[in-house]
Amino acid sequence: MKSLKKNLLKTLSLIAFTTLFVACSEDDGATKVDGSSHIVVKLTDAPGDYDAVNIDVQDVMVQYDENGAWESIGEINSGVYDLLELTGGVNVVLADNEVPSGMVDQIRLILGDNNTIVVDGEEIDLDTPSAQQSGLKLKLNQELEAGFSYEFTIDFDADKSIVQAGNSGKYILKPVLRLSAEVSSGIVTGTVTPSDFQSMVSIVLDEETTISAYTDENGVFMLYGVPEGTHDVMITTAEDSGYENALVEGIEVVNGEILDLGTIELEEVTTGSISGKILNEGVSVNISVEVPVEGGEEGEVESISTTTAEDGTFTLEGILPGTYTVTLTPEEVSDLTSKEITDVEVKLGETTVLDDITLE
Repeated sequence: MKSLKKNLLKTLSLIAFTTLFVACSEDDGATKVDGSSHIVVKLTDAPGDYDAVNIDVQDVMVQYDENGAWESIGEINSGVYDLLELTGGVNVVLADNEVPSGMVDQIRLILGDNNTIVVDGEEIDLDTPSAQQSGLKLKLNQELEAGFSYEFTIDFDADKSIVQAGNSGKYILKPVLRLSAEVSSGIVTGTVTPSDFQSMVSIVLDEETTISAYTDENGVFMLYGVPEGTHDVMITTAEDSGYENALVEGIEVVNGEILDLGTIELEEVTTGSISGKILNEGVSVNISVEVPVEGGEEGEVESISTTTAEDGTFTLEGILPGTYTVTLTPEEVSDLTSKEITDVEVKLGETTVLDDITLE
């Protein structure tokens, strides 16, 4: 039987602070662990009393130990961003990458030279102190667990970050940033039995996104980076395994937690199916077949039925092996006549496909 068990991992705390700018060490003492983590870095802003504050973002880097080397997190959406467009819950994604898992000590935001401010319609260059040219360092001190996804949001306070240099007409950029971090996914694991063949386990998030993994030799699977929420887990067996596909419905995934579905026992295939297509357009047709009741008395039957889809296709599932008569009953308003198709053979674990059908 399927059982549920949750293992609570360390969750990320929110970290708020004003950035300190210090010299950067390049000593390589980084500590990483096997595996990778998915991180998304976002930039947002608090309101400021200017026409525009344009910041030139060139890179985002991480440091795995206090004295470790700084490393770029990979491809980012570099460019000039007007911070005043990033208010009221609006943000821009700077990076969406896989990075090595491990303890991250700091994040560094690398700025370019094209930083300006617009005051009363006039664009003015922002002077950048030399101490900031190597990057803006934000303390994180957070373990990135393998297989999890994380969101880092850098809040660039435009109003507090711009300093007017007396009456000179110059403006100096002295960034005040706040970093918030949270784990943004969970992990789903479990064991599929029997395990003497490989099954595919998947969660469909939308039309374009599916998270999937194959079971190992022990039937164990791990689905990484699953968003928080309610999902269905589909287990697709090998075609010749003799076992049915399975669906575990309504699992609840929590950010920062591993959800263990326990043992999922597959059921042996005991039935087959019948499929086909009605070529008459715009007509709804009921498809039915009388089948023996499994485990019932001799001669006891039940009806299995379905209705054609919009394209006229249909599938009757869960039919015990045997020979049957399929009845096609069109809707009354169609003026079409019902039809029977005899001697339809259903085999164990197979789908019998009927020839295309036209009702008269």
